[in-house]
Amino acid sequence: MKIKNYFKATIHESLLIGILLALVGGFLDIYTYILKGNVFANAQTGNIVLMGLKLANQDYLGAIYYLIPISTFFLGIIISEYIKHKLSKVQYMEWQHLIIIIETIFLALIAFIPENIPNLFCNAAIGLVCSLQVNTFKTINKLPYASTMCTGNLRSAGQKLSAFLYQKDKNSLNHCFNYLIIISSFILGAIIATILINLFNQIALLFCCFILIITLLILVY
Repeated sequence: MKIKNYFKATIHESLLIGILLALVGGFLDIYTYILKGNVFANAQTGNIVLMGLKLANQDYLGAIYYLIPISTFFLGIIISEYIKHKLSKVQYMEWQHLIIIIETIFLALIAFIPENIPNLFCNAAIGLVCSLQVNTFKTINKLPYASTMCTGNLRSAGQKLSAFLYQKDKNSLNHCFNYLIIISSFILGAIIATILINLFNQIALLFCCFILIITLLILVY
């Protein structure tokens, strides 16, 4: 039983899971930026800055346009914490599995939503699932990371490389490589998104569903 529980704990924070989720994170940012009105699904800092720009220009409706995905991202954090609290003691399901299932269903629905539906609804829904993901999967190999944004990962990579160069800490070099792999996966997700959007337009989002299903299978089996 101890071995089984240890395996579950480590697979959730394995580098492989981090790579798959970073692919999704990079894909979603490009998807909403290209197809849904130049809004970042994951990088709420960008949306906050753009909202401030709209407010400064007294474009209050434009500010609300960016406030909605920011608010749903915040709401997603609360929802993920609620799911964690309610399912952490349930034996028949890991709460992380439920988060992946919810995310997959949301993205599959968005992929087929009519194009005349305002972008605001899609951006709000994608912001929600991104916050579920980033608040659920927060470590790789016991290192804190983010699968839906890169600023913190880039800072951590620099810190670990500095520790290797100045303190000769060999473990820090391995940690640096972990962060660089996650960042590279995020970039790869953005590249794949650009290619698939040009080919398939809105339904390119199904790529994320495919990656999330693979992630779920790895977590379960």
